[in-house]
Amino acid sequence: MMNDVQTRCGFVTLLGATNAGKSTLLNHMVGAKVSIVTHKVQTTRALIRGIGMQGETQIIFVDTPGIFDPRRRLDRAMIKTAWSGTQDADVVCLLVDAKRGLTKSVVEILERLKTVRQPRLLVLNKIDLVPRDELLEMTEKANAICKFDETFMVSALNGDGVADLMQYLCAQMPIGPWLYPEDQASDLPMRQLAAEITREKLFLRLHEELPYASTVETEDWKTLRDGSARVEQTIYVQRASQKKIVIGKGGQTIRGISSDARREMAEIYGQKIHLFLFVKVRENWIDDPERYREMGIDFTP
Repeated sequence: MMNDVQTRCGFVTLLGATNAGKSTLLNHMVGAKVSIVTHKVQTTRALIRGIGMQGETQIIFVDTPGIFDPRRRLDRAMIKTAWSGTQDADVVCLLVDAKRGLTKSVVEILERLKTVRQPRLLVLNKIDLVPRDELLEMTEKANAICKFDETFMVSALNGDGVADLMQYLCAQMPIGPWLYPEDQASDLPMRQLAAEITREKLFLRLHEELPYASTVETEDWKTLRDGSARVEQTIYVQRASQKKIVIGKGGQTIRGISSDARREMAEIYGQKIHLFLFVKVRENWIDDPERYREMGIDFTP
């Protein structure tokens, strides 16, 4: 990086209701997979940071947990984590699933967003599924509740409108040095990202059968002499009946999860992965502060 070149660097927080498409948009703008994407709601639990580069500008994107109606301690902790992501942001983006429109959850976010002092952007997602006049009406209604600096219409899945959003965000970033190397896509530790990958595969295979309250931890990571890595992970569930579901008949389900996760880890890390998965019952993990620290979210008493 040349010393006479003016660089920019800043933080952008992505807020939204569950399944608005924040993780898909984040992965698209970063150009690499840093946040898990599943059909199951509330899969993002902690603040996932992805690093986007465009020209001389570096943007640290913060993908927050989807905001929803909290019923349990874990829910409350996730929502607290989501709003904490706005505190140090240079720009806050509210992503709205245009197909669902301004639901009760979105309206509640709009009301609270009025107290956020940072520049605010409204980003309507899945615009390919909604007529333009409905999008304009939605924009007007949202701005009537909370005034936004700009509105963008995108399809996070196919990339429509994402380049325009990225260009605008780059122009808003403050002048300053980059905080991360140019080729780094995320600040997630290797072990945590590996756990997120396995958790995604777990949910994709069992999202109808497996309750939301399950988690994955990377217990051991050893680089072997041949350059490959031996990775041991534990999937924690709350009941013995859930353990049987994860393992599957004759171990078929867990083998499939392991195969999918191992393939993606190898692609991301550029090395052969030997993945060993274990399933354990931890009945009260949802009330254990240590598990929250592992996930990178605050324990809410």
